[in-house]
Amino acid sequence: MNTVSSLSLVPHLLIKPSIACFSRKGVGRYGGIKVYAVLREDGAEFAKNNNLEALFHVDDPGPRCPIKKGKFLDVNEALEVVRFDIQYCDWRARQDLLTIMVLHNKVVEVLNPLAREFKSIGTLRKELAELQQELEKAHNQVHLSEARVSSALDKLAHMESLVNDRLLPPDGASSTSTAEPTSLVPSTSSTAHVRAKKQPHRSLNVSGPVKPYNPSLKNFWYPVAFSSDLKDDTMVPIDCFEEQWVIFRGKDGRPGCVQNTCAHRACPLHLGSVNEGRIQCPYHGWEYSTDGKCEKMPSTKMLNVRIQSLPCFEQEGMVWIWPGDDPPKATIPSLLPPSGFTIHAEIVMELPVEHGLLLDNLLDLAHAPFTHTSTFAKGWSVPSLVKFLTPASGLQGYWDPYPIDMEFRPPCMVLSTIGISKPGKLEGKSTQQCSTHLHQLHVCLPSSRNKTRLLYRMSLDFAPWLKHVPLMHLLWSHFAEKVLNEDLRLVLGQQERMINGANIWNWPVSYDKLGIRYRLWRDAVERGSDRLPFSNQAERGSDRLPFSNQAGSGS
Repeated sequence: MNTVSSLSLVPHLLIKPSIACFSRKGVGRYGGIKVYAVLREDGAEFAKNNNLEALFHVDDPGPRCPIKKGKFLDVNEALEVVRFDIQYCDWRARQDLLTIMVLHNKVVEVLNPLAREFKSIGTLRKELAELQQELEKAHNQVHLSEARVSSALDKLAHMESLVNDRLLPPDGASSTSTAEPTSLVPSTSSTAHVRAKKQPHRSLNVSGPVKPYNPSLKNFWYPVAFSSDLKDDTMVPIDCFEEQWVIFRGKDGRPGCVQNTCAHRACPLHLGSVNEGRIQCPYHGWEYSTDGKCEKMPSTKMLNVRIQSLPCFEQEGMVWIWPGDDPPKATIPSLLPPSGFTIHAEIVMELPVEHGLLLDNLLDLAHAPFTHTSTFAKGWSVPSLVKFLTPASGLQGYWDPYPIDMEFRPPCMVLSTIGISKPGKLEGKSTQQCSTHLHQLHVCLPSSRNKTRLLYRMSLDFAPWLKHVPLMHLLWSHFAEKVLNEDLRLVLGQQERMINGANIWNWPVSYDKLGIRYRLWRDAVERGSDRLPFSNQAERGSDRLPFSNQAGSGS
């Protein structure tokens, strides 16, 4: 309190709560005064310049619904109660601080002959004695507030540990199991207590050099290219799970995916050309159809030669392949934006990071105010609490306080809808409260152990004319690259330390929920589990494929 005393005793500082301060007595659970600013005679500019307005401009959290003593709450409900108590303690402490500042100011007024009317020594002594009693009472109230805050913080730390433990179920436990009920006595005093057993710290183990991909992870449909990038006479070379492939269109216009290696002398086929629906090797002119069969061998006798091909299908503006050994599933998930959106940009990038690390980054929004300070999160305030709210068994949900819905769609896709008022500006508390939206699709194709092919699609539900602005796609590409570079410098550092043995998931917290569920899902796939966690979400938005007409087949 020495700082407060020194401030209040500066001769030219006259602290006066604004008239609005006394217009809301009795607010909150214990009453009090709503303070909007601390003013001097020359007005609010002084308070603004001295950062005093921000100190007291905190809304009263108001009353909350009472909880009956002994009622059992789950850990998330109990955590919310404790967080509300901390908000109240913060507001109460600011009111106590203001009271002391005002009382100190009254002492200055009493002792300053220029700021008071003439009074007798007896009157002054009496007023000072009364002020001393009020100050003592106010100081005691501050000490009580400190004890309450300390108790509430202890409860919050304990409740967060319970929630974090729940994020990672123990070995053999179902990922959708419920936690032990928690009994919480709603109070801001140190008498409040929580009944729960302290759980040992658990973490995911994602450390060490990146291991070869488990074959089970290949048994999914993977989008590998945008249809707009695959013309009749062009090829798209790709790496997928450490193997090289090339995509091109056959005579019927349908895409096919074949091994990017000529059967003759192992020359890369993508260095050649596409002639009449066949890909021609640039070395000796051997030509292959979309099913991998060699149909032309110039300057020599025709031989029965075939290179490996993969099941390949085109849907909703994307080309998909099935790199696994299991029979392809009859469905492909839909990745189109919601109704009313127009696609404005489709961008492909090759990134030098393992695809799981990139997915971890994309499924995390809490890093935005710290990482993306020169792009879309410029000017964002840092919230006191970031939450991701999701069903017990879901791979999708929404962020609080950001108006963003997000979903992980197996095996490697992240979809998000962001509520905005104009590009780069947040509005409202949920996407439904925003009038305009940005929809994003990120596909993280595992090219190799340390490389990811990223497909990014951006859509808007406003300003459709932007799509027709010349060179607008270059602007979108520049912005996407700038945002990604902010992430890459961090993720590359993670990857380096992970390879050297650091665990990148050592202390997961509550806002890591969606990233943790992705890791649990992936671990289950690689273990070959019969039932995948969150499997009820795996086929959301799927479309059945007409396999009788499918182009491409395994060989």
